[in-house]
Formats: sequence, C-alpha cells, structure tokens
Amino acid sequence: MADQIFDVAIVGAGLVGSSLALALRGTGLSIALIEARPPQALPHDESWDNRIYAISPGSASFLEGLGAWGELPGERIARIEAMAIFGDDGTARLDFNAYEAGLGELAYIVESRALQAVLWRQLAAAREVSLFCPGECAALDIADEAAQLTLRDGRTMAAKLIVAADGARSWVRSQAGIEAHDKDYRQLGVVANFATELPHHGTACQWFQPEGVLAYLPLPGNRISIVWSVQQALANELLQLSAAELCERVTHAGKMQLGKLELITPAAAFPLHLIEPRQLVQPRVALTGDAAHQLHPLAGQGVNLGFGDARELAAVLKARGMRDAGDSLLLRRYERARREEILAMVLATDGLQGLFNNAQPLLGWARNTGLAMTNRFAWVKHQLVKQALGNH
Repeated sequence: MADQIFDVAIVGAGLVGSSLALALRGTGLSIALIEARPPQALPHDESWDNRIYAISPGSASFLEGLGAWGELPGERIARIEAMAIFGDDGTARLDFNAYEAGLGELAYIVESRALQAVLWRQLAAAREVSLFCPGECAALDIADEAAQLTLRDGRTMAAKLIVAADGARSWVRSQAGIEAHDKDYRQLGVVANFATELPHHGTACQWFQPEGVLAYLPLPGNRISIVWSVQQALANELLQLSAAELCERVTHAGKMQLGKLELITPAAAFPLHLIEPRQLVQPRVALTGDAAHQLHPLAGQGVNLGFGDARELAAVLKARGMRDAGDSLLLRRYERARREEILAMVLATDGLQGLFNNAQPLLGWARNTGLAMTNRFAWVKHQLVKQALGNH
C-alpha cells in the first residue's frame, strides 16, 4: 500500500515539469512533483547565466497563462527582432525580420535560472501540487489500475499517470521500457557570454561554417550569448583558451559582426545528441521535454517543444471527462497531437546538421543556393517563422 495517492506524478521539476504542474492547477487533479535537487539560487551580483533559451512567442503566451512570464525581470530579457543566417561560402544569406512577418518579435532570450526561479515561486503557492525535493526515484512498478513510485528514502506513492520530465537520460523512460534511438553527433555545444563593442540591435546571427555552427544571441544591452556547436576536439581546445584568446576566436568566427568582444561568463560545454523515443506513451506513462525528444540546438527549439508537450498534455487532461488521468485513450490523444511537430523539428535540425556538416562540393552548392533562394521569397520565410516560433 502506497504512503500517498495522486492522480499525476511528474518526475523532474525543470522548466517543462514545473510548467506542466502549474498548467494542471484547477483541473481537480492531485499532483506530485518529484525533483532530486532544488534549482540553482539566483546570484546577488550582476552575473549572467550562460545557459539561456530562445523562448518563442507561443511559449511566452503559455508561460503568461501560468502567471510566470510577467514575473520575469524585464531588464534581463532580450527581444530578438531579426535573424541573419550565413552559409559557408561567404555570400549565401537568409534574413528573418519580425516586422515583415507581422510579429512584435521573433523570440525572447531568457536566462534558465531566472525562469526556473519564477516557476518554483509559482509552485510554492500551488495548493494542488505536492513537491518532493529532494526526492530521488528508486523503483517504478506499473499495474493496470495505477503506477507506484518508490523513492530512495523509502517513501512510496501511487499515481494514475507518471509523467517523465526527467531529461534526455530519463530514468522513467528506461524503467517503463521505452526504447530510444540515440544518435551521437560527436560534437559539443560551447556556450559563453560576451560584452560587445557594437550594439546588436536585437538581431541574432548564425554562421554555418566548416568547423561547426556558431550562433550569436542578443542579451540586454551590448551583450550576447553564444552557442558554438563543434567537434569534440575543437570544443576542448576552445575550453582551454584564455579569456583573451577565446574572445579573439569568437570575434573572428563571427566576422567582426559586433566588433571586439569581452568575456563576461566563462565558457562551458554540453554534448550534442539526437534522442528519439519509439513512442511518447506507455500504459500509465507519458514522456515530455527532453525525455520525449532531444535535438541539435541549431534551431534553438528544444525547450519550446517541451513547453508544447506540457501545454498539450495539460489540455488533454483538462478535457478528460470521466476518464482517469492515465487512461490509454487520453495518452494516445496526447501522442498524436505532438508527433507531427516533434517529427518536423527532428527532421529539420538533423537534416541541417547533416547538410552543413559535410564537405562534399555538390552539397555545399545545394545548401548555400537553398539559403540564397529562400531569402528571395517573403511568403516562404513567413511560413518558416510561423512554424518555428509556435504562433499557433
């Protein structure tokens, strides 16, 4: 017999798990949220988090509905109003502009720790959510009527639905027996923040180069955050550089776009994988966020897909009628609703990674010609923007 009984148990209280728990308020469902470690405390100084996200207008709207978006400090948010993508032949270019697409902005740049802190403050006031932190899962038993979770400290809980929001190496996914295809890109994403000599004017830049993909993402003021996806050997080399040497390398790779750079947050790196589970649901189990999909970061859409999962699963559960939260029909409805968008983003990011990470001359001509041609058709660019930025 379980110590406690819930309708939904969410394993993982990162951005996606926390937002799902908040989205389920007012549904009449009892919710357990299990997290091994509390989020990183916000620093008292003016330092910047080198883990940032490009939040789409659709995701911002979802967060606003949760009461979280308006709590973010406005002076720490940057608006992306334009984007320039450069091919590797020195001439091909693709431009996106929010005004031309009829939007106020293409995306918002938000620090991970700031958004996580806001979501946790909202959770503290959510009566329907029982937070187990620190809470580390030890065993998962799935039966016809419910699933039972056992924590390492011996506590047990039963739930009609277990939601995996515990990251790309999901423990829940593994325990549920859901197999996942794991493609190792053999690359690292190097991240760091810089002060810039010239203003960025709210423009994000991305360079597809032989050594990898470099993105400049605007931060408030004359600051940027970078994500440089490169082979592991080059990533390790970059991480070993002095601050001055790293600034020079990044400045050169970015074609002096913003003048001289000054490092304000040390470089860090994370491995790049494509992870595709064979299904998003099993009896009494649903996958969300990185547990459901991990992509190459070149499109910056991973967290937006995760918020889409949370939004859709919450909508399905709100419309459950007399069915319990883990009913197979509801879970299949969630999976059908998410499959198309996830697959489209997987194909786009994996395809672009393969296309630009290839030295064949014919492919080089094709990719750069494709960029240049797309840049000439405003309607095509508008459709790409709508698809990518979650303006549903």
